[in-house]
Amino acid sequence: MFVSSQYHFSAFEQMVLSSGTAKRLLLACLLGGVVGVEREWRHKASGLRTNMLICMACAFFTLLSAVLAGDGNPNKGQVASNIVQGIGFLGAGLILHTRNRVLGLTSAASVFAVASIGMACGAGLYLEAILATMIVLLSLQLIGMLEGKLGWKHFPMLYEVRGTDQLKMYVAILSVLDRMSIRLNVLDKDSVAELERITFVVNTDRKMHQSVLANLRAADAADEVIAFRDEEEE
Repeated sequence: MFVSSQYHFSAFEQMVLSSGTAKRLLLACLLGGVVGVEREWRHKASGLRTNMLICMACAFFTLLSAVLAGDGNPNKGQVASNIVQGIGFLGAGLILHTRNRVLGLTSAASVFAVASIGMACGAGLYLEAILATMIVLLSLQLIGMLEGKLGWKHFPMLYEVRGTDQLKMYVAILSVLDRMSIRLNVLDKDSVAELERITFVVNTDRKMHQSVLANLRAADAADEVIAFRDEEEE
């Protein structure tokens, strides 16, 4: 099998390359881990290890792209250019589309951003990589809090209505939702002895949630109404 001579590095050349490589890869692991901690804290699929590995791998591919191209090849980004496509496939796997919701968009976007941070580390753009990490954390934490306080953010809420007469419960739920122009989307319904339980989801904001909850609890057909945040919420 023929192997190009440009991929043969002497011991000295490997030592020179390794001295700069270690710093870039370690910084990529650190910055990817910082974003990963935030994702882990929110119990997302792309957690600490995932983000560290993605960031480190992107940094290494970026570094290898220039090394393998050699000094005489002007196209030093040939390997690195395929990172975007690979991360696109990985991000698509994090997105879940259900009947009325699209979940995982923020996780997919964060993975895409972490990949760019890793590429910046691999290219030796340390300050730019650190700045990008700070912007990602700011977007994931403070911007989300600001959206919630201003009432801009819509989030899925799960409502569990319990009672003894399922037909009357359905009528009461539909009456409340129809007045607010909300479509009923039942996730689950079951019976435990004489207790009937209906669980449905509403994509709402804080003000709408308080109104829905108050009206459901005021209905005579419902013995108990419980609301809780969707665990898969971004």
